[in-house]
Amino acid sequence: RENILKTAKALVEDTKLLVSGAASSQDKLAQAAQSSANTITQLAEVVKLGAASLGSDDPETQVVLINAIKDVAKALSDLIGATKGAASKPADDPSMYQLKGAAKVMVTNVTSLLKTVKAVEDEATRGTRALEVTIEYIKQELTVFQSSEVPEKTSSPEESIRMTKGITMATAKAVAAGNSCRQEDVIATANLSRKAVADMLMACKQASYHSDVSEEVRERALRFGTECTLGYLELLEHVLLV
Repeated sequence: RENILKTAKALVEDTKLLVSGAASSQDKLAQAAQSSANTITQLAEVVKLGAASLGSDDPETQVVLINAIKDVAKALSDLIGATKGAASKPADDPSMYQLKGAAKVMVTNVTSLLKTVKAVEDEATRGTRALEVTIEYIKQELTVFQSSEVPEKTSSPEESIRMTKGITMATAKAVAAGNSCRQEDVIATANLSRKAVADMLMACKQASYHSDVSEEVRERALRFGTECTLGYLELLEHVLLV
């Protein structure tokens, strides 16, 4: 745990250097990017060791830890991209606001990782913490889904329909976890929900930009994707409350 905390703290410092590096020289920016890449690699290693120390009897909690570091790595990648876009731009440039937003997500995910590491040691809070992390993750995925960014590839409407089956399964799991209130059931729900919603959102957005889809149908598909996610978030909030 101490190794994870120490390495995460170093990553936060790297994040600060990245953000400030956007307004400084290319050399300093390159150094900050390289340093953060090295630190995230170290952090991933110590988190994997932490997950391994839990033992193979608790794979769902191991997945929670691995997912937490994946979120941090993704946020760092987005932050580096935002830093690149904001480099040498004036303070009021839109790219600077994107940079600040990316930095905020980065700090949120590092904080979430640290809370998860702490909760893992307490069996009574493992499930609720896993659920909190999943809720935050889904909210971030929904923000990406609602952005004007066009997906790199498209998929068929049939693929989008297929992905909704995962939501149905996850919903049943969530209801069962709310009834049992067992920490292991809640952790399994958190892990399943995370994947089901992310897959659905990706498939929905890719299908909505398919060449055969009209503007009107696209808007409806995106609206229903959002409504489905908000409904599912409400379900998870209820499970958390229970």
